Amino acid sequence: MSEPATLGARHPEVKRLRALLRDRGARDAERAFVLEGPKVIQGALDRGVALHAVYLGYGARAAFGHIVEQAHGRGIPVVELKEGVLEKVGTTRTPQPVLAVAEHVTKPLDALSPGGLVLVAVAVSDPGNLGTLLRSAEAAGAVGVVCTANSVDVHNPKTVRSSAGALFGVTVVEENDPMVVLASLGAAGRRRYGTRAQAPMTYDKADLAGPVAVLLGNEAHGLDAAVSRAVDAVFSVPMAGAAESLNVAMVGTIVAFEAARQRAVAHP
Repeated sequence: MSEPATLGARHPEVKRLRALLRDRGARDAERAFVLEGPKVIQGALDRGVALHAVYLGYGARAAFGHIVEQAHGRGIPVVELKEGVLEKVGTTRTPQPVLAVAEHVTKPLDALSPGGLVLVAVAVSDPGNLGTLLRSAEAAGAVGVVCTANSVDVHNPKTVRSSAGALFGVTVVEENDPMVVLASLGAAGRRRYGTRAQAPMTYDKADLAGPVAVLLGNEAHGLDAAVSRAVDAVFSVPMAGAAESLNVAMVGTIVAFEAARQRAVAHP
């Protein structure tokens, strides 16, 4: 395979990488985003993702021969960057030695499978939390994660890194209005649960074995009142001691694995 020469900081491809990493508008316009680091890139390759290209930092080819070999085997271009380019492009304090570009992963609401658990992120603002929710959803066998417009961008570099490739292994939906999401999920036959720290019903008493959706709210404020009123029921994750609340990603993880447990009991 013929490959381009080593690219410097002023090359249009390098400028594109920087824009995709730092500007949501650029990501949305191109419907493309950047994967940073060998872990998430390997996760994409393991899930059969058709990457646009792989970019190697200065001197990185030997260290990541397995990624290079897989990319070549699938016809994915592998491009080397000149020394110092990664420091001008990457979003981490210590730049990742290998990057890749992929197409947006998001799909419409009707792409969700009819059964199982859907996690809905409503105004989740921390990209690390959203990445963890994606990772937990895939690990627990959830059918999808829905992100409303007031949540952080699912293609944000930190979300992508935190997901460890899971955003390619679970159906991801972006939808503007959480009320539209609720209506659509309800019309599809899903029971819709909200989460609230002090709700009387606890998560283990909720029926999570069938087609359900669980809404997870903002880290500081939880679900707003209108959304809470529109769900079918609300539950909490009980806590001991003086703790006021759990991290939203931890709540989502607990709920996802409780749903998996209930499904296993109902369908051994």
